[in-house]
Amino acid sequence: MKDFLVYTVARLGLLVASFLVIWGIFRALGSYDLLVVLILAAVVSAVASYYLLQGPRARFAARVDSRASRVAQRFEESRAKEDGD
Repeated sequence: MKDFLVYTVARLGLLVASFLVIWGIFRALGSYDLLVVLILAAVVSAVASYYLLQGPRARFAARVDSRASRVAQRFEESRAKEDGD
């Protein structure tokens, strides 16, 4: 759960930071189209998170993979036990 929260908070932080920077640039240029700023911020933060958040994403994926493996193993053991009965 901790890895999920770290990754999620980091992604949201990148989105907010991107939004503020792009909004500042648009304000300086005299444009106030908030939808365009939001879309650009989402694209910039997605690209940035791909490169900057590789570590947290890998840790989160490893945790999910290990949990899924344990559940699958328990399911197979349960199924084998039922087949044996």
